[in-house]
Amino acid sequence: MLGFFPSRINGKSTKLNKTFAEAKCAGILSQPNKWKPKLDGNIIICVCVLGFFPSRTSGNGNRKMTNCWFETRKECPACGSAAFQIIYEAEYDRPPIKDYLNDFYSGRVEFDYLEGAVYILCECDICGMIFQRDIPNRTLMERLYDHWINSKESFKEHQESTSLDYYSRYVKEIMQIISYFNEKPFRLNFLDFGMGWGNWALMAKAFGCEVYGVELSKECIAHAQSNGIKVISWDEIHQYQFDFINTEQVFEHISEPLNTLKYLRMALKPNGIVKISVPTANDIDRRLKIMDWTSPKGSSNSLNPVAPLEHINFFRRSSLIKMAEVAQMEEVYIPILKQYQYTTGWSGIRNIAKNIILPIYRNVLKKQNYIFLRNVGHKS
Repeated sequence: MLGFFPSRINGKSTKLNKTFAEAKCAGILSQPNKWKPKLDGNIIICVCVLGFFPSRTSGNGNRKMTNCWFETRKECPACGSAAFQIIYEAEYDRPPIKDYLNDFYSGRVEFDYLEGAVYILCECDICGMIFQRDIPNRTLMERLYDHWINSKESFKEHQESTSLDYYSRYVKEIMQIISYFNEKPFRLNFLDFGMGWGNWALMAKAFGCEVYGVELSKECIAHAQSNGIKVISWDEIHQYQFDFINTEQVFEHISEPLNTLKYLRMALKPNGIVKISVPTANDIDRRLKIMDWTSPKGSSNSLNPVAPLEHINFFRRSSLIKMAEVAQMEEVYIPILKQYQYTTGWSGIRNIAKNIILPIYRNVLKKQNYIFLRNVGHKS
């Protein structure tokens, strides 16, 4: 016998414990030759006849995921191509991934959910996107964000880390965007998609823009609403037309980025634009060769851009451009002179150098995953 799954059978409750639910979800309990239930008082004991139930099969180095808490993506999530290669595989419940997750989530990971699951990195042959093939389903993602991440600790860390420079970046970005439209702020409708704690939305609101936010976290929604941000749902987005949609560090987290971009595109005004900003790692190929899961976030060898479970998409710049092309969008630039005109924080040699270089780094050298997109064929 490998284990038991307690369940109350007195007629007053049908709630099963998590392990029993997992076995049922995986289809094991529907296989009579695998398990035989026995009654012992108010406990159901499932005896394994043939051995431990399989959660994956393998062949030719290509594992098939059957863990019921994961979904498998069969196409590149950026361009839709089915031509991609597996470049890395490792079990979630074994080192080094297990050690990485324990450290990252401060020991709060419930590894029963990850038993038998495999972290599989793929690279698209067409656009070069690197993505996790098997991703958490909605139930597991809710578990992750509601239980593995402590929202109170997260908010406290967020408050402690938000310096004046942090807000200064928002100020200059929003001023540059408003100047691009050449309109009074109160005439502009902005959407902060995946707004988090709502700081960007609050800053845009302070300039006088009509601002809406979309977010999944109940804590973040409550915080934003308490500060006067109008929060709408995914299904309500198309009831509005926006001049600008902000997505800051969002697209690396979502399961269907291409379809999401197409959806957001439909909520734009004729001259509207979408901003996509996602993690940049121009040396990602070098990092993946080293594959050092112990390197801290922000270090030269950090694998945070492909962090298991959360950073399920890693975009090269070419991936973003290809995704935009498939979605019938094209890149648009805020004129560099306007960027300089509305740049703040010129005190000190370091800040001066940074302010001069950044627009060139982004728009000329194109070294950062920070782009603005508009509908194809729009005439400025």
